[in-house]
Amino acid sequence: MTTPLQMALRAVEWINVVALLGLIGVALGFLSLPVLYLRQRRVWAGRAGAASAPLLAEPPHVLVQLPVYNEPEVVATLLDCVAALDWPKERLHVQLLDDSSDETVEIARAKIAGLAARGFDVEHVRREHRAGFKAAALAAGLERCDAPVLAILDADFRPPAHWLKVVVPKLMADPKAAFVQSRCELANRDENWLTRAQSLLFDSHYVMEQGVRAEAGFLIQFNGTAAVWRRAAIEAAGGWSSASLSEDLDLAARAALAGWRGLFSAEPPVPGLAPHDLQHWRVQQRRWSMGFAQNARTLPLRVLKTDWSLTQKLSAEFLLLYQSALPVLPVAVLASLIDIACGCPDLAVAGPLWAATLLLAVALAVGMTLPPYIALRRGGAGPYLAALAAVPALVVFLGFTNAKAILAGFLGRDEAFHRTPKRALGREDEASATSENG
Repeated sequence: MTTPLQMALRAVEWINVVALLGLIGVALGFLSLPVLYLRQRRVWAGRAGAASAPLLAEPPHVLVQLPVYNEPEVVATLLDCVAALDWPKERLHVQLLDDSSDETVEIARAKIAGLAARGFDVEHVRREHRAGFKAAALAAGLERCDAPVLAILDADFRPPAHWLKVVVPKLMADPKAAFVQSRCELANRDENWLTRAQSLLFDSHYVMEQGVRAEAGFLIQFNGTAAVWRRAAIEAAGGWSSASLSEDLDLAARAALAGWRGLFSAEPPVPGLAPHDLQHWRVQQRRWSMGFAQNARTLPLRVLKTDWSLTQKLSAEFLLLYQSALPVLPVAVLASLIDIACGCPDLAVAGPLWAATLLLAVALAVGMTLPPYIALRRGGAGPYLAALAAVPALVVFLGFTNAKAILAGFLGRDEAFHRTPKRALGREDEASATSENG
C-alpha cells in the first residue's frame, strides 16, 4: 500500500519532470533565434542597419517626449543632448514629462529657460499626481501636441546628433510601420562584473531578439526608450494604457493587433546606463517581469484570434509568455533537492532531463551572446568568458527573486512603478558614450 509520504514524493518527482520539460521548451524556443540570425546576417549590413538614410525632403514635425521622475543627476544633460539633435529647430518639439517631487524640478526649470532663450520649443509638463506612471505621463503629453511623429527617450539615454535623421526616414518610408526601435547599448558596460554581464544580455536582446524578429516579420517589442513612433499607430492601438508596468510591450502588441508593425534600426546605437549594483538591477527586472506577466493575461488570447501565420503567432506567443519560465526554474531546483534529500531521485527520467537542460543552457548562453559579441566587436575571448560566467547565476537569481512578481502579474495584481535610480556618468563613461555617439 502506498503511503501518503510516498505519494507526496512521487508528486514531487513528476513536478520536477514537468518543470524540466518546460525549461527545455523555452530553451529550444530561444535557440531558434541564433539559427535565424545565421540566415539573416543582412540585418547588420542591409536595410535594418543602414546608417546613411537621406533626410526627407520635408521633415515632419517631431515631438520628443522625455518622461522623468526624481532624476536630478541626469535631467540637465538629457535636455542638452536632445537640443543637440540634428533636426530643423522649427520642427522639433520637446516635452519634459516631469512627475518629480525633488530638486529635479528646479534643475529642469532652469535648463528649459536657457534652451527657450536659444529658440528651442521645450515644454515642462507637470502633473498634479503620478497616477498611471509613465504611460499616463506620455498620454498627457500627447494631448498637448499634434506632431505626427514622436520620439521617446528615458532619462539616461543619449542618442547621437544624427539619430532622428536615420530613424525618422525609415518610419516614414513604410506606411504600415508603427515604430522604429533603435538598438540600445550600455555606456557603462565596463564598470563592474554586473554591467559587463548585463552588456552581454543587452546585446543579445537587441541583436538576437529584436533584430532577428524584425527581419523575419515577427512581433517585436518597443523597449520604452530610443524609438520613434507614428502618432496614427498609437491612436489606432487605443493609446497608452497604464494597466501594465510594461506599457511599452503592451502598446507594441496592440499596435500589431491593429495591423501595424515594428521596425528595428541597428544603427546608430543609443547608449544608456545599466544598474551598477545587484539591488537596483533586481528592482528593474522585477518591474519588467511583472509587466510581462500582466500583459500575458490578455494579449496571448488576442494573438490566437488574428489571421497571422502560424510562425508569427508562435513567435508572438513566445515573446509574451517566455518570462513564465522564471518561476519554473526554482520549482525544478527545489523539486530536485527534495528528491535528493529524500534519497529517491528517479534518475531514469529526471537524470536525462537534467542533462538535456544543462546542455541546452550552455548552448543557449553561447548561441545568444557570442554572435552579438563578435558582430559588435566587444573584445577578446577572456573578457567574454568572464562576463558569460556570471549570466547563468544571474538567471537563476532572477528565477528565485522574480517568481512572486510574475505570479502576481498573472493573477492581475497591481504594483507601484519603482524607478531604477539614475546617476550621472563618470568621466570614463562619458568618454565612452561620446565615442560611441560619434
